[in-house]
Amino acid sequence: MLLGSQLRRLREARGITREAAGYSIRASESKISRMELGRVSFKTRDVEDLLTLYGITDEQERNSLLSLAREANVAGWWHSYSDVLPSWFPTYVGLEGAASLIRAYEVQFVHGLLQTEAYARAVVRRGMKGASTADVEKRVALRLERQKCLVAESAPEFHIVLDEAALRRPYGDREVMRGQLQYLIEISQRPNVRLQIMPFSFGGHSGESGAFTILSFPESDLSDVVYLEQLTSALYLDKHEDVAQYEKAMKELQQDSPGPDESRDLLRGLLQLS
Repeated sequence: MLLGSQLRRLREARGITREAAGYSIRASESKISRMELGRVSFKTRDVEDLLTLYGITDEQERNSLLSLAREANVAGWWHSYSDVLPSWFPTYVGLEGAASLIRAYEVQFVHGLLQTEAYARAVVRRGMKGASTADVEKRVALRLERQKCLVAESAPEFHIVLDEAALRRPYGDREVMRGQLQYLIEISQRPNVRLQIMPFSFGGHSGESGAFTILSFPESDLSDVVYLEQLTSALYLDKHEDVAQYEKAMKELQQDSPGPDESRDLLRGLLQLS
């Protein structure tokens, strides 16, 4: 998907149509469209020919994009969980694992990267009504596997704003919620985690459109991606004007929410009430 968006920007910058790009690699216009949306695998030869068509002669830039093409064709660890995942979600897991900065706002429940095992199990059971115990446990295992990125040697920066509603809405019993609140207090003290709580007392705020995640990548030439999850699908936005709107909303949420220290105090207060 990242490579596809790069190829689309390069094509548009040169004023080349999808039809002309397809002709250069002996393919159709629709094949170029699917490539740019990240919906098909990439042949190295096709990417090389497209880069030549788009005037990309710098070896470093070409090698960077060709490396992305090779990586795009390698199945990630999460593919072994594909039988219990909605079709759009493996793409997100791959992007999340490649990100160097993850910024998110969550209102319905605690973000998946911060859920305890017991809380995650309660969330998955609620979302997979009628699923077998094995399928529920496999989904929980995936969530716990994703969380390893936060403690890895090359861990991303994770900046999260949780709406107070996510903390007051119970998933599981009292002990599950107490364990979740305690875990948030602990993990929020990691140097790469910035956790803020948007309290009810603030009133209306810039997160009114709902939960979203912004993923940024270490490669400076890759654009940020906004992830929006829906009931039966997900949107991945990478156009500058779209990303800018969500970055503005994220910045305002961070400015309007209490800082990390004050947010931990809010968590401790909720823990005493639970």
